[in-house]
Amino acid sequence: MSDTPDDHDLPENAEDMICFALYSASHALGRAYQPLLRDLGLTYPQYIALMVLWREGTVPVGTICKRMRLDPSTVTPLLKRLEGLGLVMRRRGETDERQVFVSLTEAGSALRARAPDITRCIIGATGKDMAALERLVAELSELRDAVTANTTT
Repeated sequence: MSDTPDDHDLPENAEDMICFALYSASHALGRAYQPLLRDLGLTYPQYIALMVLWREGTVPVGTICKRMRLDPSTVTPLLKRLEGLGLVMRRRGETDERQVFVSLTEAGSALRARAPDITRCIIGATGKDMAALERLVAELSELRDAVTANTTT
């Protein structure tokens, strides 16, 4: 763990804070995704949920929540909208009716063919090569995990 800075070393401007850099980068990426996902009729969170399903197949809602790092109260309405679009199906567990499983429909599976083009566009928009992006993802994941481990909610 790094040393805690003295007060005179702390950033005084929002632009110098890690939280603002992450926040503004997230918004920039969101704006880059919007026109690409608009053509599919999806929001970014819906797209990420589909990405989980494309990789995992049929899974409980809890698995999607875990992969997206979101609460069920956020994921459930998102899945209902995807179901309304005809992209996923939800069904109750056979042994435990409290558990809800989500699977792709044929239309939801078909959208997967569009994902590589979207990813290529976003990678291109960053102006970075794959090695640099892989390092950045690893560093941001480590940062997220450290903050999660060192804070209480």
